[in-house]
Amino acid sequence: MRTITLEEHYASPAFMAAPGRGLKEHAQAFTGPRARLLNQLCDVGRGRIAEMDAAGIDVQVLSLTSPGVEQLDAGDAVAIARESNQFIADAVRDNPSRLAGFATIPTPAPDRAADELERAVRDLGFKGAIINGHVRGRYLDEPFFWPIFERAQALRVPVYLHPTQPPQPVVEASYGRFSPAVSYMFANAGWGWHIETAIHVIRLILGGVFDRYPTLQVVVGHLGEGLPFMIERLDTMPPAMTRLERPISTYLRENLHYTFSGFNFTPTFLNLLLEVGVDRIMFSADHPYALMARARLFLDGLPVSPADRERIAHGNAEALLGL
Repeated sequence: MRTITLEEHYASPAFMAAPGRGLKEHAQAFTGPRARLLNQLCDVGRGRIAEMDAAGIDVQVLSLTSPGVEQLDAGDAVAIARESNQFIADAVRDNPSRLAGFATIPTPAPDRAADELERAVRDLGFKGAIINGHVRGRYLDEPFFWPIFERAQALRVPVYLHPTQPPQPVVEASYGRFSPAVSYMFANAGWGWHIETAIHVIRLILGGVFDRYPTLQVVVGHLGEGLPFMIERLDTMPPAMTRLERPISTYLRENLHYTFSGFNFTPTFLNLLLEVGVDRIMFSADHPYALMARARLFLDGLPVSPADRERIAHGNAEALLGL
């Protein structure tokens, strides 16, 4: 069975020298297997392919790791996006049957971001864009950012919306007062990342992004960032209230796709499956933050039919990304 994973991270040299400095400092405290994290992020060649082989992963679609370029000045974002995209284009050229890429785009400069997305897709063969959350507290429902969505729809490629830390006032109000370690994890991978991303998706819907760009497709990870659990509740805001063309649940079933990416939890998967259907779910591992081998075991053990397992493992990604 072919396997394609869609939320697999890397760090380019320019990223590590600027927005990745905080990640580098944080990772220095890691011990055990996680002590290898920085090396794994920066390796887009032989070592990564060997780990994929060991875990039974055929293809990784690579994306620049959080916080991406969304918290940078526009000029810096443009420079790092171009460097990162070339870094991955070279890696894909060396291993075209094993690697693909999501483009890093300078989201703080939407027109430049749209142009970089088109360059990456048309000239470099990228499969879509990665956006790491809000842009210094500004969300993508603002029409200011819509040139990105217009171009993605025209190119027929998806946007992968990855978590980032909530804006600092939210961190202080909702996640503070505990030890630094607890507050950090509470605001990030332990809770805040996922709630932040779910809110961002709902803002896209309520802001009319999908009414303006009805064939636009957005991908989120972590088995839906909590959205499937709330999907029926969200419809307590009906179109008569929201002024949208469809119920909120319809956008979540027709304009969103969902990956595993580090959430190897069967009850959560079943909730997602029942709410959105098998054709909206795709395999991911969240390398190197989660183990590829564990993700593959989870895929193999899912309580679904062989045909549905094939859709999740590779078929849905092939259809969405043209792989």
